[in-house]
Amino acid sequence: MIKIIEKIDELRKILKEYRRNNQTIGFVPTMGYLHEGHASLIKRSSSENEITIVSIFVNPIQFGPNEDLDKYPRDLERDKKVAFENGADIIFHPKVNEMYPEKLYTFVNVENLDKELCGAKREGHFKGVATVVTKLFNIVNPDKAYFGKKDAQQLAIIKKMVKDMNFDIEIIGCDIIREKDGLAKSSRNSYLKPKERKAATILKKTLDKIKEMLDNKETDVKKIINLAIKNIEKEPLAKIDYVEIVDLYTLEKVNKIETDVLVAMAVYIGKTRLIDNFDYKFN
Repeated sequence: MIKIIEKIDELRKILKEYRRNNQTIGFVPTMGYLHEGHASLIKRSSSENEITIVSIFVNPIQFGPNEDLDKYPRDLERDKKVAFENGADIIFHPKVNEMYPEKLYTFVNVENLDKELCGAKREGHFKGVATVVTKLFNIVNPDKAYFGKKDAQQLAIIKKMVKDMNFDIEIIGCDIIREKDGLAKSSRNSYLKPKERKAATILKKTLDKIKEMLDNKETDVKKIINLAIKNIEKEPLAKIDYVEIVDLYTLEKVNKIETDVLVAMAVYIGKTRLIDNFDYKFN
């Protein structure tokens, strides 16, 4: 049966024993309310490692003052089932005062990569993400860690942080898992009312139109983004936060497609902010 551990010292003690036996450790950090996207990460980790740890921790320092920390969905019993069925061995489920027992003075900040996309509107968000992931990496010390490509900016920031700080951890980005109608799996989908849920498919439909333009060798970024905006605005329940095309590695804006790019968007459907993206390899 899957173990649930709340204390850092207890987890470290158990992991020390696994390492003594030369067992490889995979790690899937999450904020819980696990869905098929998380399940795919856990399944992949369990297929590539002898031990898989899943953390479930709703990290308060990555939420802004007007964001949904208190409303963020939580369901540990459901999470246990998803984790166990997909091969996890341990759930690390610390309380906030276990991760942050006193006022925090030390933060991890990956500069420049947080300036565009979600980082432009969510000041301090990625500093909170990088800080908690650093803490979790230091606690778990995994061989491999698994992140979904849906959070593309987060993935780019974590990869850069690991490279710059010489973490001996392989970061693996895993493909977006989607509903049958194309909507990217997300814990926030649970906020959507039925009409909003149908309206949310506009994100993937718009990304498909952009991909078609890129495949047809359109390189003018302004033209592509204008078409995307017009397409999203056809949906009355949608309000655009951003539609951007940036360099896949530096996340800097580009004017012309002449390198590998990330096409990313954030759109409010009603009050729910959804993100989606794809990366496009230039050749």
